Amino acid sequence: MDDEVFKALADPSRRALLDSLMEQDGQTLSALGSRLDMARQSVSKHLEILERANLITTVRRGREKLHHLNAEPINAISDRWIRKYDRGRVTALAELKSALESTAMTESDFVYTTYIEAPPELVWRGLTDPAFTRRYWGMEFETDWTPGTRWSVFHTNRDIRIADEEMVVKEYDPFSRLSYSWTAYSKEFVDALGYPEGTVERAAAEPRSVVTYELVPNGTETRLTVTHSGFRPGSIVLPDITRGWPIVLSGLKTFLESGRYREVEGAEALAG
Repeated sequence: MDDEVFKALADPSRRALLDSLMEQDGQTLSALGSRLDMARQSVSKHLEILERANLITTVRRGREKLHHLNAEPINAISDRWIRKYDRGRVTALAELKSALESTAMTESDFVYTTYIEAPPELVWRGLTDPAFTRRYWGMEFETDWTPGTRWSVFHTNRDIRIADEEMVVKEYDPFSRLSYSWTAYSKEFVDALGYPEGTVERAAAEPRSVVTYELVPNGTETRLTVTHSGFRPGSIVLPDITRGWPIVLSGLKTFLESGRYREVEGAEALAG
C-alpha cells in the first residue's frame, strides 16, 4: 500500500486534487474539475488512483458521488517512517498528514476509511461487542442493536454512563452496515475531561449527528469506512470527532491485527 500512496502523491495534479478537497471536502467529480480547470476524464483517472491508494474515499448521496480526504494511509506512513528517520527529510509529508487530519472541521461530514487485516465478522464484533470495545476504546455500548431502539454508552475508564432519548439505533445489517445517532456531551463527561463552561449547552443546541459503519470484504482484509454526518458549520463537536475517530480506529486495527482480541473468550473462532 505504501508504494501506491507514494505513487499517488508524486503527481502534482493529484496533489492539487487533494489540496482542493482540503479546502472543501466532499466534492463531486464535476466540482473538482471546474475548480482546477481540469478535463473531466483526467480528474476521473486521477481520482481512481487516489482512491486505490486510499487517500480519498467516496460516499453516495442520491445521484451524486462525493469525494472525501482520508488520513489513514498518511497516518500509517507516518508511523512507519517519520518516527524512524530524520523528520526534516519528510516535512512535506508531515504537513500533508496534518492537513488531511484537519479537513472536515468546516464541513458537515467526517469520513474515514481504513483496511484491517481481519474478516468482517471479527471487525464487526470489534465495533459492537462490549468485551472488545472496552479493551481498545475504553467504553461499552449498552444495546441489543435493534433498529429504532435507544442505546447508551458506559465509559469504563471514567465510570460515566451517557444516555438520552435521542440516542437511537438506525440501521443494523450484521457484518455489513450499522448506523446510530451519536451521543451528546453530558455534564459528567464534560466535567471529567475539563471542557470549558457552557460546552454542554452549546453541544445540546446542535442537531444530533449520525455515525455509520460500512464493512466490505477485500481479500484477507476488511475495508471499514466510518461516516459521521449531520454537523452544522461552526460545530463545537466536530473538531473532537475529527481528532477522535482516527485514534479509535487505529486502536481497533492494532487490537485486531496484533492478536490481542484472542484474550476475549470465544473470539479465536472469528479469525477466519
